[in-house]
Amino acid sequence: MTQLQFNLDLEVLKDSVLKSDIDAVVKSALVLVLNEFMEKERDDYLQAAAYERSVARRDHRNGYYERELVMSIGAIQLKVPRTRNGEFSPTVFEKYARCDRALVISMLEMVINGVSTRKVTQIVEQLCGKRVSKSFVSSLTQKLDPIVNDWAKRPLNTKYYPFLFVDAMYIKVREHHKVVSKAVYIATAITEKNTREVLGLSVDHAEDFESWSRFLQQLKARGLQSPKLVISDAHQGLQKAIQREFIGTCWQRCNVHFKRNIIEKLPKKDSTEIRMMIKRVFEAITVEDIRTFKNELMDQFKDNSKYEKALHILDEGFEDTIQYMDHPLDIRPHIRSTNSLERLNQEVRRRERVIRVFPNTQSAFRLIGAVLMEYQESSYTNKTIKGY
Repeated sequence: MTQLQFNLDLEVLKDSVLKSDIDAVVKSALVLVLNEFMEKERDDYLQAAAYERSVARRDHRNGYYERELVMSIGAIQLKVPRTRNGEFSPTVFEKYARCDRALVISMLEMVINGVSTRKVTQIVEQLCGKRVSKSFVSSLTQKLDPIVNDWAKRPLNTKYYPFLFVDAMYIKVREHHKVVSKAVYIATAITEKNTREVLGLSVDHAEDFESWSRFLQQLKARGLQSPKLVISDAHQGLQKAIQREFIGTCWQRCNVHFKRNIIEKLPKKDSTEIRMMIKRVFEAITVEDIRTFKNELMDQFKDNSKYEKALHILDEGFEDTIQYMDHPLDIRPHIRSTNSLERLNQEVRRRERVIRVFPNTQSAFRLIGAVLMEYQESSYTNKTIKGY
């Protein structure tokens, strides 16, 4: 086995030691070692030493070029040997490319976890001894695009999702030199194997019937079959879109939002009794009991004018809010509201607050998609809901 011989410049090392700069000592030694190693690699590639005549020679030397390598101790400048045909490539950069990728991944994770671009540049400078621009960090985050796009377009026909949850939240995006509000549509589901899954997202101009229809159509185009139940709030455009896109599917109005709408219309004083009866209604175990308790409440307070608005909301939305009662008892707590999706929205909002205004729609899709993917892996994977 050929031994590497290093012609160390002792004067450089001695000068560094005398100046008590241990980082410079390490860097100087590393530069010398890596340069010598690449020189040996070029000799092996050419199958001929310098000035040697050989029939086995593959190519000829063609000088050097300088290239920077960023390592944990900082950036070092190397003299990279090259050949005339340009096919020679030293393994040093292949090896340390893993470090580069690790750095990139770390930067992306910082962005996903809500660290501002400015803070990321400061952290990288501390880690690498080299300052990077905000535009460089932004360009790195674009490496997420193919990953997020592949995830957002993955087929949904490999399993059946009986329960679908949909909701929208609003973000600020810079568009045509103005800051505008845009709606982010998010869909999650419960599978037949009792696990939760984030199905996808979309960023659109406004929360209306057409936008909701486009989002549901995207899910269907990816293979989503009509679920047994769609759980959401009472947005009229969404209700209409669900009826058109999922014929035969029942709609469950979010139980928590519904009760909140009722309570808001009750007077703060002298309403303890009706509040207790409302609670009794939605704690019923059977469909028969929940309807009986509701009718008793309506009969008892129908002549009291101060409860008129609250009773109107209860009566009008009652049937849409008890669709979960047609399903087994064990699954009911998980499908009667959009609470699980609300928690996911809070995770997105926590990261979005750091950014405040997205520079464009694609950047919003990229970051929110990455957050959803991370949440899917950390919170949903291998976690099952109690059987039903």
